[in-house]
Amino acid sequence: MSEASSEDLVPPLEAGAALCREEEKAVKKKKKKSKGLANVFSVFTKGKKKKGQPSSAEPEGAAGSRQGLDGPLPTVEELKAALERGRLEAARPLLALERELAAAAAAGGASAEELVRRQSKVEALYELLRDQVLGVLRRPLEAAPERLRQALAVVAEQEREDRQAAAGGPGTSALATTRPRGWLQLWRRGVAQAAEERMGGRPAEGAEVPESVFLHMGRTMKEDLEAVVERLKPLFPAEFGVVAAYAESYHQHFAAHVAATAQFELCERDTYMLLVWVQNLYPNDILNSPKLAGELQNVGLGSLLPPKQIRLLEATFLSNEAANVKELMTRALELEAQRWAQDVPPQRLDGHCHSELAIDIIQIISQAQAKAESITLDLGSQIRQVLLVELLAFLRRYQHDFNEFLERGKRLTSYRANVIANINSCLSFRTSMEQKWQVPQDTLSLLLGPPGELKSHGFSTLLQSLCEDLKPLFKRFSHTRWAVPLETLEKIIATVGGRLPEFSELHDCFQEELVEAVHLHLVKEYIIQLSKRRLVLKTAEQQQQLAGHILASADAIRHFCTEHGSRATWLQPALPTLAEIIRLQDPSAIKIEVATYATCYPDFSKGHLSAILAIKGNLSNSDVKSIRSILDVSTGAQEPSRPLFSLIKVG
Repeated sequence: MSEASSEDLVPPLEAGAALCREEEKAVKKKKKKSKGLANVFSVFTKGKKKKGQPSSAEPEGAAGSRQGLDGPLPTVEELKAALERGRLEAARPLLALERELAAAAAAGGASAEELVRRQSKVEALYELLRDQVLGVLRRPLEAAPERLRQALAVVAEQEREDRQAAAGGPGTSALATTRPRGWLQLWRRGVAQAAEERMGGRPAEGAEVPESVFLHMGRTMKEDLEAVVERLKPLFPAEFGVVAAYAESYHQHFAAHVAATAQFELCERDTYMLLVWVQNLYPNDILNSPKLAGELQNVGLGSLLPPKQIRLLEATFLSNEAANVKELMTRALELEAQRWAQDVPPQRLDGHCHSELAIDIIQIISQAQAKAESITLDLGSQIRQVLLVELLAFLRRYQHDFNEFLERGKRLTSYRANVIANINSCLSFRTSMEQKWQVPQDTLSLLLGPPGELKSHGFSTLLQSLCEDLKPLFKRFSHTRWAVPLETLEKIIATVGGRLPEFSELHDCFQEELVEAVHLHLVKEYIIQLSKRRLVLKTAEQQQQLAGHILASADAIRHFCTEHGSRATWLQPALPTLAEIIRLQDPSAIKIEVATYATCYPDFSKGHLSAILAIKGNLSNSDVKSIRSILDVSTGAQEPSRPLFSLIKVG
C-alpha cells in the first residue's frame, strides 16, 4: 500500500550482508591463507555451539575470560580483519580479549601506558563490531535470519556484560570506563531514526497536501508494524521488545507531526481531517487492525493529541458544521422561493406535484450527521442537537417564506401546483423525523410544528374557493327555515364531489387529510346554521322532525366523506347528539346528553348550548338555566386536541 516496500523498513548504513558474503567467497578462493587468520577462523569454528550446548547469546560465566574458547586468542590485527569482513563471530574472542585486559589491569603487572594502548585497540575493535552489528539491525528485513540472530546475540551478550560491570562496582583506575556500552539503547535510537526516515518520506509525486501526507504515514506505519510482527518478532529475543520499540517510535513521529499541524490556523477541511485521523483512523484502522491489535494492546501508545486539544478541535468542527448546514439550507430555500416567484411549475413524480427542497434539506442534515459520526459516535450524538436547532430554525423560515408566497402569488399560473408540491414536501420531513431521527417526543412535536402549520395553511388556501362556493348553499338552511334541508345538503355534497379531483396531485395521505378538513368544514358549517337562532320550534313533533333531518344529514355527510378517505371518526357524534338534544323533552335526559357531549367536545361552551336550546321553544327559562349549569361541572375538562366548537362563534 505504501510508496516503499517493507524491505526498506530501515535505510542503509554500512557494509550490507550481501557484500559480506561476496568478500567471504573471495577469501575462500585464495590459495594461501595467513597462519594468523587461519587461527582466527579456527577459534570461530571451535567456539560454535554443538547440539545440546548453549548458544553464544547465553550468559558467560565469570570464572574466566576465555571460557568456551580453545587455543590462543587471535591478535588485534586478525580480529580487525575479521570484523572488516563482517564476521560477527569475532564478538566472542573480542569479549575475551576485553576480559583479559581487565584481568591484566587488575593484576598490576603492566604499565599504565601499556594498558591504555591495549585498551584503545580493543575499543577500536568494538567500534568496528558495533557498526557491523547495528548495520545488520538497521536493515533487519534484508539480513539472512542466521546473521540477524548473530547480531541480536551480540547485543544481548553486551547487555549482560554491561549489567555484570555495573554489579561489579567501579572498574580499575588504570583503564578508562567503557561500560555500559548501551548497544540496546543505540539500537532503539536506530529504530527511532528509521521510523522518522520512513514516516517522513514523501508521498506520491505531486500529492503533498495534508490528506496525502497523513495517508502516507498511516499506511507506512501499519504496513511496517505488520512486517515487524510477522517477520521480526519471531527472531528477536523478548528482552528487545521489538514490536513495542518500533510501535513507540512510529507513534512518536506521527504524534509529533499531528501536534505540529494542529498548531496552525486550520481550515474546515483540515480540522475534519485531523479529527478523523486522531479519533478514528489511527486508533481503529491502525492500532486495532486485525494483525496489530493483540500485539499493541499492552504497549499503551495512547492518542495522537491530548484530550484538551481534541475537545477544542471538536468544538471548532461543530461550529463549522453548524455554519455550513445553515448556509446550505438557506441557499436551498432561496432557490425554491425563486422558483415560486418566477412561476416555475413543479416537477411531477408518480402523478404528484414534487419539490426537491425537503430531499435537499434531509441530505444536508444527514451528511453532516454522518460526517460527525465518521469521527466518533459520541461526536455524532453531540452534533445531532446542533443540527436539530438549525433544522428548527430553517423550518420556521420555510413556513414564513411559504406564507408570504401564499399571500403574494395568488395570480401566478403555477400557484396551486406549487402549493401542492410544498404540502407534499411535508411528508418527507415528517417521515424522516419520525423514522430516522431518534429524538424525544417533545422535540419531535416542536420540529413537526412548522411543517404542520405549513400544510394546514396550504389546505386552507386550496379549499378557499370551494368554501366560498359552499357558503351560499349553507345559508339556504336558515334562509328557508330548514324547509328542504336534505335537498340543500345534496347540492352541497355534489359541489364538493365535483371539486375533489382538483386535489389529486396531493400525496394519497394528504388527500385523505384534505377530505378530513372538508369533513370538518361541512360539520362546522352545519352547526353554525343550527346556531343562528332563526328557528324556534315550540312543539315536540316539530323538534322531532328537525332531529330526523339532522340525523339524515349527518349520515349523508359521514357516508360521503368516509367514502372519499376521511378517517375523522371523532366527528361522527357531533350532529347526531345535537339532534338527540333537540328531540328530547325531559330536562334531566337532556342534561345527560349535554354532559356526554361536553366530554366528546370539551370546547362545547354554554354559548353554543344556548344557541341549540333556543330552537326548543317549549323549554322554560328555569329549565334552560338548569341544563346550562351541567357545563359548570365540565368546565375543568382539558383543551381539545381537535377543535370544533372553538371554530364556531355564537352571539
